[in-house]
Amino acid sequence: MNFTEDVLSSFPAARLAMVTVAEDGERREWGFGEVLTRSSGLAGALVARGVGRGDVVMTLIGNRPEWVLAMLACFRIGAVALPCNTQLRRADLAHRIAVSDPAIALGEASLLAQLPDGVPCMDLAEIGAVLDEERPQEPPAPAADLDPADPALIVFTSGTTGPARAAVHPQRYLLGQQLQAEHWFGAREGELAWCTAASGWSKSARNAFIAPWLAGAAAYLREGRFEPAERLAICERERINVLCQAPTEYRMLAKRTELRPVACLRRLVSAGEPLNAEVISAFREGMGLDIHDGYGQTETGALTGALTGGEVRDGSMGLPLPGIELRIEEGELLLKTASCPTFFSRYIGSEPYAEEWWRTGDLVRADADGYLWFEGRSDDVILSSGYRIGPFEVESALISHPAVSEAAAVAAPDPERGSVVRAVVVLRDGVPGDELARELQDHVKRQTAPYKYPRIVDFADSLPKTASGKIKRAELRAGGTT
Repeated sequence: MNFTEDVLSSFPAARLAMVTVAEDGERREWGFGEVLTRSSGLAGALVARGVGRGDVVMTLIGNRPEWVLAMLACFRIGAVALPCNTQLRRADLAHRIAVSDPAIALGEASLLAQLPDGVPCMDLAEIGAVLDEERPQEPPAPAADLDPADPALIVFTSGTTGPARAAVHPQRYLLGQQLQAEHWFGAREGELAWCTAASGWSKSARNAFIAPWLAGAAAYLREGRFEPAERLAICERERINVLCQAPTEYRMLAKRTELRPVACLRRLVSAGEPLNAEVISAFREGMGLDIHDGYGQTETGALTGALTGGEVRDGSMGLPLPGIELRIEEGELLLKTASCPTFFSRYIGSEPYAEEWWRTGDLVRADADGYLWFEGRSDDVILSSGYRIGPFEVESALISHPAVSEAAAVAAPDPERGSVVRAVVVLRDGVPGDELARELQDHVKRQTAPYKYPRIVDFADSLPKTASGKIKRAELRAGGTT
């Protein structure tokens, strides 16, 4: 199997594959033939630089065409793509490199400059030169004949008691997206679909271009920050048919803009954290559209959703996708791994996952009709604005500040973001107060990805702990300090 041949080559060369809009407003339309040719050329350049089957290729590129072409180049030659969010900082990147040992990193020069010494790099200017048809180029790489179990993609997931872990997805994960593309994402042939997730997240890897193409639709990629006042106007101008956004984006649109019908928009989808019923109702009343919520994990891919042609129950994460076998055990959702075509292979450094059932760590309930409702986490992962944030990463950044003796990070409710990071800090030195809180927030932003910083900083004389010394996070989540 080979995704580039099995999917891209199945379309007429002139058929629209993607529309890209750069931060400066430059708009470009790409046919499947050009996408296939350019990605094959980039694959040839990677091979010429010594990248081969099974080698890891890190990308530090935003929602730009170069990111899509880099991912496809990896899929073509059997290299393992490691897309990284452009907000990651030196410590985050150093950890990812230590774990995955990439053969090369592709990205924006300013981001590549943050990598440890010794990692071969290829910046956007060099990628641009490879894509320039006026220059001499390496021969395009042929498509490798890959096994469904061969590695295709690495996505890091937030851990609760240690650094982020690297989940490896096999080649079957790519074509396995057909299930959610058809039954949840819901794009149709000839449509234009926009997944707004930043590159580097599992939702982006599977929905930015893979799910639209598997449905016969084109993908829309737009570089730049989220501006609520512009989102609906962009959809109208570009004639977007399917819009996939994070719950936070839906909340901000409902609160900060006047929702109105957009004739071209046919389907709204959301995933990453629970979406409150009030927001779904606001979109139904203002735009005449339901928001189709879905659920999945980095390790599993999409598992449930408000299915195409089915009923939307406000606040529900929907029904299991066809063929996906789930059960609830003592409140926790479990997945039968053999029923999931997008289940991961293993974590780097661990043996392949071989258990019959996967414990999601998510607490859910089911109604009489089988619709599932998210009730929380059984561990300490913080879900904020669609990001999964491990407390260990935040706490490690805080403790690296000389004034901090101990720190704990927990979730605190927030009306727009679902939850935000709340830090409870025990000082070694310094005066508690707003000034030190801001200093600690800025310190965390410098140490790790800015989306992880604690929006709430509380000071305490000590942290509540068990007899064995473990932090009582449930007590802190309830608002307690000592």
